[in-house]
Amino acid sequence: MENLISQNSKQVMNSFGNSQERVRPENWVEVVTEHEYDYTSGNSAVYVGTYYKYNCGSLYGMWVDLTSFLDYDDFMEFCHLLHIDEEDPEFMYQDYENFSSEWYSESCFNEVTFDKILEYGNMDEEDRNMFDAFTDNYGEGYTIEDVRERFKGKWDSEEEFAEQLLDDCYPDIPEFARRYFDIERFTRDLFAYDYTFCDGYVFSDY
Repeated sequence: MENLISQNSKQVMNSFGNSQERVRPENWVEVVTEHEYDYTSGNSAVYVGTYYKYNCGSLYGMWVDLTSFLDYDDFMEFCHLLHIDEEDPEFMYQDYENFSSEWYSESCFNEVTFDKILEYGNMDEEDRNMFDAFTDNYGEGYTIEDVRERFKGKWDSEEEFAEQLLDDCYPDIPEFARRYFDIERFTRDLFAYDYTFCDGYVFSDY
């Protein structure tokens, strides 16, 4: 647990005094292990220190796995217990891993932002890749349910999607008539006004 308690950190903590408002549970070591970030997991995480310790020359803190918490209150309670030596700690989230930079703030996380990160962190790989492709084009502020509603499948090309859409809309079109259909123009119009293609994913614009 080298990143949690170094000898220097212990000395700095002893100089701060102890908070009387909270008491660490008897199984604190197990609690820390439960919430400590595993670099190989790919989970969303932040390094939680405090401004007071940082200004005193201490980087005491911990890489915390955000997906290990049930909700925002659970996370904040752990942060307070981690820095129990400060009566009213001002948390400093010094670094982050595996979530959008737009959700990151060094000085705070509100409940709405935390819930977005938690939802993202708990996605399986397929949903996360789809969500990343969507937000790369449409920006932040969407939930995975929003993305699923607008997801139209994975395709090798825009034209392949257009051909399938044509078959779905006009299943009875004769093959000889199809030869006169301008599929390239149809594809161009679809992705100019109604759909977006990104990394093989097709999304509806509406």
